Parts: sequence; C-alpha cells; structure tokens
Amino acid sequence: MKTKLLALMLLAGASAFAHPHVFIGVGFGYRPVYPAYAPPPVVAYAPPVVAAAYAPPAPGPGFVWIAGYRYPVGAGWGWHAGYWARRPFAGAVWVGPRYFGGHYHAGYWRR
Repeated sequence: MKTKLLALMLLAGASAFAHPHVFIGVGFGYRPVYPAYAPPPVVAYAPPVVAAAYAPPAPGPGFVWIAGYRYPVGAGWGWHAGYWARRPFAGAVWVGPRYFGGHYHAGYWRR
C-alpha cells in the first residue's frame, strides 16, 4: 500500500512540472501577406532521368510527377522542386499552383 501511495505521489509531483501544450488565440482582421509582385519565371524541371534500364522512372504504380513551382514566402517567392506523388484517388489530376489576378492560388487534386 505504501509503495502504491509513493508511486502515485511521484507521478503527481512529476506532472506538476510538465508544461501543458495549450494555446488559445484570437485574431481580428487577419489577412495573408503575399508578395506584391508576380513570381519569377518557372525553372525548367523534368522528371529525373533513369540511368539504369531496369529501374522504373516512377517509384511505383499510381505515382505522378508534380513539376516544380513557386510559392509565397513572406514578401518573396520560394521554389519547391518537382517530386513524385501518389494520386489520392483513382483518376485524380494535379492542378498546379498559379498566380493570377494578383492572387496566389495553391495547387490541388481534382477529379
């Protein structure tokens, strides 16, 4: 009985020093900040060339090549290199991100 009580006291005492990960935030008038200018031209980027004849170009069936694209980072533009991605569902088509009419539109999968 004493050992159980001692273990319970140690556990309770240790939890008193743990930092809870709770965050409550309230924001008013939040507006994402995008660069005030269009992104630079896209870098020519193609799927990796396979050197060995026995290796498949894609990591496996159902993968599709997502070409590199620019995305907003603070007041400038970052570059996300191309990569292989698995289609989330059959017949999915990737619509790449674009900058149109002064706004950035993120890429997405569509049917």
